[in-house]
Amino acid sequence: MDKIDISSRKEVDFLIRRFYDQVRQHDVLGPIFNDVIKDWDTHLIHLSDFWEMILLQSGPGAGKFNPVKVHRQVDAQVDNSIEQAHFGNWLELWFQTLDKYFEGENANYAKEHARRMAHMLFMRIWEARER
Repeated sequence: MDKIDISSRKEVDFLIRRFYDQVRQHDVLGPIFNDVIKDWDTHLIHLSDFWEMILLQSGPGAGKFNPVKVHRQVDAQVDNSIEQAHFGNWLELWFQTLDKYFEGENANYAKEHARRMAHMLFMRIWEARER
């Protein structure tokens, strides 16, 4: 398969579905995601909306997301057990998926945005924990 850049919703959906196929099977991430997410079909559409908004500045995602709130809730559901290593695992799978199928400006931006987002989300989760 030739690598292409991410230029439409079709590529965003492809990326999200391939990526979360791996997440669901991952030894560390899989149990968390599979326990928290009850409706994978709806969740994958929601995530595609998010990444389409981020990468293509299009789609139905504008004003619809609050990733900090959602990730804080997930951390609470799993007894405040999310660690920085979980985000490292997530980024590793994200980069592998992107590198396998995509190249170009939007693929590179997907990596950079994910790196910044992972750092920010972990810091916001950590700040929200009662000490």
